[in-house]
Amino acid sequence: MTKLVKPLILVTNDDGITSPGIRMLIKEMNILGDVVVVAPNSPQSGKSHAISISESLRCDPVDIDSGPQREYSCSGTPADCIKLGIHEILDRRPDIIVSGVNHGSNASVNVIYSGTMAAAIEGAMQGIPSIGFSILDYDWNADFSFAKKYVSEITSKVIHQGLPNGVCLNVNIPKAKNKDYKGVRVCHQTVGKWEEDFEKRKDPFDKNYYWMSGEFKNQDDSKSCDIRTLENDFISIVPIQFDLTSHDSIETLGEYFNK
Repeated sequence: MTKLVKPLILVTNDDGITSPGIRMLIKEMNILGDVVVVAPNSPQSGKSHAISISESLRCDPVDIDSGPQREYSCSGTPADCIKLGIHEILDRRPDIIVSGVNHGSNASVNVIYSGTMAAAIEGAMQGIPSIGFSILDYDWNADFSFAKKYVSEITSKVIHQGLPNGVCLNVNIPKAKNKDYKGVRVCHQTVGKWEEDFEKRKDPFDKNYYWMSGEFKNQDDSKSCDIRTLENDFISIVPIQFDLTSHDSIETLGEYFNK
């Protein structure tokens, strides 16, 4: 009798391997398949697609809580974790890569800065269906009670139906409000930007240092962008591609520069 092979699920995040978001994700993924976790040993938020090329990487097996998953704590970034997981830790290619659940929004241009989404994009670059999950709640004790079933359902659909080549999913979940969400919507990335603010301080040696903060400016009037979707209590799914070519500009710019 042929043994049924479960989907192999590679899990990572950017908040660190002990964060509540990834612990919830691991439990849900254990229901869907065989889980291997390769995640940073410390918070890596805002690291985007950085990789470690000037220092060595360490990736040690750990046992954090009960469960059938194998776990490895990595000294590198989320993108490092995916590369190590695929090429060194796993004995076969994963069927899907799932990153998160991130504490905080990765909607709109946040996707560019996100370590969570960099892991998913790295997976797409490797030709593996990949998803990044985020919840709009920065609290360490964020309420995932309503989010869990959607995380499981979306992942299950991707396992069984796949994704277009070169595409991963940026899934954002509204902050829980003691009621279920209205549903799920596939939408586009909001046009917007961060307007930075810097607080200048002096260290004990009278040298300047800075703390960066900022305010997000929504420049998108569309009702179908991800920010509006989330404000209306829907879970947003934005298909993301790593091909950054502005295809619509090639012909116009070619008229300027081609000789």
